[in-house]
Amino acid sequence: MNFLHNMDWVLPLRSDGATHIANAFTWLGYTTFFLIALPLCYWLWDRERAMRLVVLIAITAIINGWLKDLWQDPRPDPKYSLDPRVLGSYGRPSGHAQVAIAMWFWIAHELKRPWVWPVAIFIVAGVCLSRLYLGVHDVDDVLTGLSLGLAGIFIFVWFLSPQFAFVRNLPGVAHLALIVVVGVALFLTWPNGEKPDATVGVLALLFGWVVGANMDRRLAPDKPVLPAWWLRIVMGVVGVIVLFVIQGALGRAVDLLGIAGTPARYGVSALLGFYMTGVAPLCFRAVKLMR
Repeated sequence: MNFLHNMDWVLPLRSDGATHIANAFTWLGYTTFFLIALPLCYWLWDRERAMRLVVLIAITAIINGWLKDLWQDPRPDPKYSLDPRVLGSYGRPSGHAQVAIAMWFWIAHELKRPWVWPVAIFIVAGVCLSRLYLGVHDVDDVLTGLSLGLAGIFIFVWFLSPQFAFVRNLPGVAHLALIVVVGVALFLTWPNGEKPDATVGVLALLFGWVVGANMDRRLAPDKPVLPAWWLRIVMGVVGVIVLFVIQGALGRAVDLLGIAGTPARYGVSALLGFYMTGVAPLCFRAVKLMR
C-alpha cells in the first residue's frame, strides 16, 4: 500500500531534460491540446469518428470529475509538485490517465491498424508517467484512472451496438435535449456540495459541437473531399489559429460586458464547439479547401 501513495522515489529521477519531456506528455491532457486535436480530427480525419471520440471524452470527463469530488482524495504533498495548475484539486482518479487511455485506445480501435496500438500505448504510458514524475498524482490515482478509462471504452463499445441504435438515430434536437438534461442532472447530483462548473463546461462545448455538426451534415451530407496534403496543413493551422482568436475575443468581450460568470463561460464553450464543426467547415468549403 505504501508504494501506491509514497512519492519519494520520484525525486532522484528528476533532471531538467526529464522535466521537459514530462511537461510535453502532460500537455496532452490539458484543455489546449483538446482544443487543437479534436477539431483537427473533425476537419481532417472523419466526421463520424470525431463525433464518437468527442462523446467518449466528454463522458470520461464527467465520470472523472464526479468521482474526484465524491472521493475527495488529496493529491500528493505539494512539495513534490512540478505542475502548479492542479494545486487545490483532488487526486483520484487521475483525469490525465483516464482520458488518455480512453482517447488513444479508442483511436487505435477506430483505425484498426496494428502499428497504431504501440503508438497509443506509448502515449498513454508517457502521460501517466508524467503525472507521477511531476508529483501531482500517486500510483493509486493513475491506476484508478486507467481502470476507469479502460472500462469506459468497453461500455462505449457496448453502447455502439445495434441494440442502442435507436438512441443514436434520434433527431438532433433530441440529442441536444439529452445534453441539457445531463447537465441539469449533474448539478442536482454532484457530490459533497461541490460545483460541477468545469464538467458542465465540457457539456456546453459538446452542445455547440453537436449543433455545428448537425448543420454541417445538412449543408454537406456527403463525406468531405479534402485537398492536397499541404493544403490540409494550411487548413488545420489557419482553423486552429482562428479558434484561439475567437476564444480570446470572446473572453475579452465577456470581461468588458461584466458577465464573466459561469453561464458566460458555458456560452463561450458552446460557441467554440459550434465553430469547430459548423462555422469552420462552412468557411473551408467557401474558399474551396473542402468539397
